Amino acid sequence: MRTAAWDTGWDIGRDIRGVTRTVTSFDRRDLGLLLLRLGTGGVLAAHGTQKLFGWFGGGGVSETGQFMESVGYAPGRASAAAAGLAEAGGGTLLALGLATPAAGAAAAGAMAGASAVHAPNGFFNQSGGYEHAASLGLAAAGLAVTGPGRLSLDHALGHAVDRGWMVPVALAGTAAATLAVVGLRNKRLRSEKEGEQGELFDEESMSYSG
Repeated sequence: MRTAAWDTGWDIGRDIRGVTRTVTSFDRRDLGLLLLRLGTGGVLAAHGTQKLFGWFGGGGVSETGQFMESVGYAPGRASAAAAGLAEAGGGTLLALGLATPAAGAAAAGAMAGASAVHAPNGFFNQSGGYEHAASLGLAAAGLAVTGPGRLSLDHALGHAVDRGWMVPVALAGTAAATLAVVGLRNKRLRSEKEGEQGELFDEESMSYSG
C-alpha cells in the first residue's frame, strides 16, 4: 500500500517487508515555482541576450548603448552591458534555481530601471507603459523572497548560495544601486531639458532684439 501526500511533499508507504518508509518528493508548490522560474527567467534571459549579443532581433551592445544614451543612461555601452548582464545572467540563474536571492534581485533592479524609462507613458504596455517591465521585476523579486523550491539547483546544492540572510542583503543592495542609477539619469535629463530651454530662451531673446 502506498499513499502520496501531494500537499506536503512526502510519500509514505511500506516496503515488501512491511517496514514504514518515508521518501522526499515534490509538491505542487515546487512545480508552480519551477514553472514561474522558467517563464520569468526565460523571458529575462532572452531580453538580456538581445542587448548583449543582438540575438532575437536585438541591437547588441552598440545599438542598445545608443538607446540607453538617448533615454538618459550614460555611458550608453556600459549601461547596456550592465542591463544585459543583469537580465541574461539573472534570468538564467532564476530558471536554473541557482543563487536565487542574488539572481532575483539583479533582474528586479534591471526591470526597475526599465520601468523608469516607460513610467511617463503610464502603466499599460499598449501605450508604451511600464506594465511588462514591472510584472517581470515583481516576479523576479517574489522568487528572490520565496526561494526556488525543491526542483532547483539551489536545493540540490544544499542552498549554499540561497541563505535566508542573503535575501534582504541582495534586495537592499540592488535597491540602493538602482535608486542611485535612476537618480543620476533623472538629474541628467533635467540638466539637458534646462539646457534646451536656456538655448530656446536665448534664441527668442536674439529674435526680439533683432
